[in-house]
Amino acid sequence: MDIREEKRFNLALQISNFRTALRGFEKLVERIAAQKRDERAGFFIQKEDAIDYDKFYATVQELFGPEVKNQDVKCFYRKLCNNPDASIDWCEIFGYFSSEEDSLTSQMDEENLVFLVSRKQQVVISGSRRRDVIKCIVKIPQLDLLITASQKGLITVFNSQMRVQTSTNITDTSWITGCDYLSQLKRIVATTERTIIVWDYKAQGSSQENYFVIKPMDHCLLCVCVVSLPDQLCRDDILLGDDGGFVNKFTVNSDDFGLKQAKSKKKLQNQVLDSKNFKSVKRKLHNDWVMKIRYISALNCFGSCSLDSVHSLVLESLKRLEDNLPVREFSMPRGANTFCYSIKANVIVTGGDDKVLRLWHPNISTKPVGKLVGHMFSITEIVTNEKDQHVISLSSAKVFRVWDIQTLSLLQVFHDSQGGPGDMQIYSMVFDSNHGMLVTGSSVMDMYPLTRMIQDAKQVPHTHEREINVMLYNKYFHQVLTICSESIIKVWELETGLQMYQILDPHGFNVELTSAAIDESGFLFATGAYNGTVKIWDFGSGQEMKVLPEGKDWKEEEHWLQRLIFLKAQEKHQYLILALERSGKIKMIQGKEDDIYLAVIWELPDVVPVLQNGNRIVHLRMSAKDRSMAIPFPDVELIAEKNFSQHVDNPAISIEMNCIDLLQVEGYNLIAAGTLNGVIILWNFVTSTVKEVYRPEDCFTVDPDLDPKRFRINDILFLFRNPECARRSSQDSICSSSQCDSSKGPQSSKGSKQSIHDSEVKGEQKDVTVGEQQPVDKKHLESTNLTDTQPPILVTAHEDGHLRLWTLEGRLLKDILPFTKHAAISLTSLYTDSCTRILLTGNVEGHVILCSISSFLDPPHDEKKFKQLLSWRAHSLEIIQIIYVEDKQVVLTASIDGSVRLWHALNGHYCGYFGQRRIFEISQTSDFILPCDVNEYPIEIKEESKFTEKKQKYEYPLVFDRQRWKKMSSMSLLFKRTPPKAFEVEHDFKFFKSLSSPKTRRHTLEGFMTENREAGIVFGSLPIYRVPSPTSLRFLPLIGSEARRDSSDGIPGKKKGSHVQHERVQRRRSLKRNLVPQINLTSSFFPAIPK
Repeated sequence: MDIREEKRFNLALQISNFRTALRGFEKLVERIAAQKRDERAGFFIQKEDAIDYDKFYATVQELFGPEVKNQDVKCFYRKLCNNPDASIDWCEIFGYFSSEEDSLTSQMDEENLVFLVSRKQQVVISGSRRRDVIKCIVKIPQLDLLITASQKGLITVFNSQMRVQTSTNITDTSWITGCDYLSQLKRIVATTERTIIVWDYKAQGSSQENYFVIKPMDHCLLCVCVVSLPDQLCRDDILLGDDGGFVNKFTVNSDDFGLKQAKSKKKLQNQVLDSKNFKSVKRKLHNDWVMKIRYISALNCFGSCSLDSVHSLVLESLKRLEDNLPVREFSMPRGANTFCYSIKANVIVTGGDDKVLRLWHPNISTKPVGKLVGHMFSITEIVTNEKDQHVISLSSAKVFRVWDIQTLSLLQVFHDSQGGPGDMQIYSMVFDSNHGMLVTGSSVMDMYPLTRMIQDAKQVPHTHEREINVMLYNKYFHQVLTICSESIIKVWELETGLQMYQILDPHGFNVELTSAAIDESGFLFATGAYNGTVKIWDFGSGQEMKVLPEGKDWKEEEHWLQRLIFLKAQEKHQYLILALERSGKIKMIQGKEDDIYLAVIWELPDVVPVLQNGNRIVHLRMSAKDRSMAIPFPDVELIAEKNFSQHVDNPAISIEMNCIDLLQVEGYNLIAAGTLNGVIILWNFVTSTVKEVYRPEDCFTVDPDLDPKRFRINDILFLFRNPECARRSSQDSICSSSQCDSSKGPQSSKGSKQSIHDSEVKGEQKDVTVGEQQPVDKKHLESTNLTDTQPPILVTAHEDGHLRLWTLEGRLLKDILPFTKHAAISLTSLYTDSCTRILLTGNVEGHVILCSISSFLDPPHDEKKFKQLLSWRAHSLEIIQIIYVEDKQVVLTASIDGSVRLWHALNGHYCGYFGQRRIFEISQTSDFILPCDVNEYPIEIKEESKFTEKKQKYEYPLVFDRQRWKKMSSMSLLFKRTPPKAFEVEHDFKFFKSLSSPKTRRHTLEGFMTENREAGIVFGSLPIYRVPSPTSLRFLPLIGSEARRDSSDGIPGKKKGSHVQHERVQRRRSLKRNLVPQINLTSSFFPAIPK
């Protein structure tokens, strides 16, 4: 008993401890959710109070123990950060999900290579009759609609969300055999065994009254298809196959249905039309039933297959139906049940009772070009996936086989396990390319999604285990280099996404890499760590070549390397690297061919204290140092006043340099730096000066109520267009001047984006750029004409979310707050292409902003020519680096969420992430999917149209203008008839013409008295205005009498002098004569105004 009680006590204690941990976990989740809401609202959160992922993971381990997996906690944290208001289940922290939709239930194994069978969805046709089956399924890609026709007469139209849009019941004694869509008449055609049904699915009212029945038919109809000819207007051709081997062509016009429907007054259940009234031709092409008929627009011909072993497949133009000339015939044993055509592969695939798939060239009917063997039962349906070049075949045993049409290999086999062996077979199958789904019809409708659609949408993008620190692109190798905070270097192939190699602990165990750069040739890359060490590696093999070891007297994180840039060396086999430390020090590191160690050979003097003292421009003095080799920057010293050292620095303000960029072309030798307190510093080694380009107000004062980081510059970039790119852009602008004018019209920015990228592809850069994150450090040009080049422009990304563009003199050209879904968000990274046509930036909320700057760079730098084209949410957390690959027109984004993702630059569509199992498909853009942690669609910024600007702007409300009405009134209307009663409006069109906008005063009224105590607290505090020239007051109708108006009823116009007085006296006399003395309310409504 004691042992049992002890076990029971321990169990109760464990349950109590777990409940306590759950309560603590719920409080932790509430704190993070509140923090994320405050961040989105723009509130500042103290760093010690903020909960990042490391604190969250440590707290979860304290609550639930070390058994909690890092990956599960990371997924939970991302979901919470992305949507703080979403419902959270504590089971997810342990990797368990309440529903199958929340996790990827099936592993991506070989069985689910193409279709994810475990994610099959099922739609039951509501209202269908007993033992009814779906006989035909048709997909309309241009409308994104799905049409199903059941055997017993139920036709249903589904929208893109697979919800029933409309349906009808065909009350016919015979069964439905097929259906299709009439693209010109916008109606649905279906065939029964003896009739043709044409249904207007868009008509209002009862849907059963809107279909026509065409009969009689000579034979039993088995299949139908519509000939899609875009040049035909209001006319469609219908091809029919019957049990006599005939192929019939019916021509239907809109007049055949519209006029008859308008003339018919009785509400009939259906309207019968005689088939003899339609133009039709037919020809016997087979000796057995016509099983399938299709029109192939790519070949401009139709195809029909039959169970006939001799005339199994006929492929001919529509003209052959009207004559008896020989046709193209394909023969196969036991005939063909079905066929399909692949446009890319240019082959026709047939299948029948002999269980063999045959591939035919359209022009070679003697012998198939390939055979696919594997089915054990008769083949009943074949469809193609054009994008992936797959053929999906279905047998009568409900077994699916997926084949690669290029390699003729079998990719996947699966079967429909629903029902018993004797259950209903699958009668129809179609592939929905819009949604990447295979749709089949039996007694229900089953939908099998492609594995990549589920994988890309549900699987968490995962490139590294920890956050990304560095991402670089090698344009010569077409490879991407990524480094995470655990100091793992990975190199990926851009086109496929496959990993080439990785390097573990490159600078030693537990040494974090913080920066990296690629040289201009692409053969080397350098890495820098938080302890100040630098290494140079061979990019192709990943072998270490040279190293800058850690100094003996270096303090921890004293030489934290924030940025590395390869410089062009004057001699071969010499390496020069410009490094920025987190302390703000800029230095140059040299590597020689015969020495394995790197050395620091040059440092820039600290100019921030001198500029802080009030000097805007500081001159540099060249020092006379003898060097064995030439370096890109000379040795300089500051020429400054002696009293600058007396300035006392405020330790609460960070003044260190946060980002740098350099520009080395003929005529320019510049280094630009942005500091933590918002100061832009420009080193000019041509003029030997260093100056302060911009300094924000109050950047050296401390305000405890404001964020101390509000002035911080997170990235800086030179925008410079070399003469070759300038000539290209001028030629493009001359050639497309008409397009430029039209692009400002009623078009979306998508068109302008396309033209921008097209011109980039046409003018592919030939200048060699420094292979570093920002491709702006151009190669020294051999011969350039400086008169053609425009001076460079600086662009800065700020902590307050603004993007600012400056001249080198410090003049602000453009200050833009990029448009995203939320408020101002801190910008983190900048990037431009080689010819500075576009500008990309990323922010801390994971948004990517794409701007067009091609025409803005040309003087006089018109603000309106700086256009934001697109923005999309790429990550749920902060973007560290963003890169644009010009030749592929894709954007690479790296984030602290540990993933590097690939996007189409033209539309912001998601391609995938590095580390996924599926190979990239950069050229394909048809499927639109989003990562699991992003739920926002791309936002396209459209330009304002000139047409809409010219539209007349109406002002509401319109009021009745009596003066305008009197001018339009004729004399007969003024003096004829007895005057109408009071408040009676004459129903005349001139009343509406008399409406006008209300007259508003252009001058303000002057108040002369406030705070009237007698009127009370509320009304006494309202200001009282004096009207300078009040108009005459209208007499209100007197109570108890009917006001009779004179023929000149109305308010008198503005007249001068005695005319107004005379008219007033005359009006008062007439009122006294005609009206009985009653109570006058005029004084009550209009008190006298003291003069």
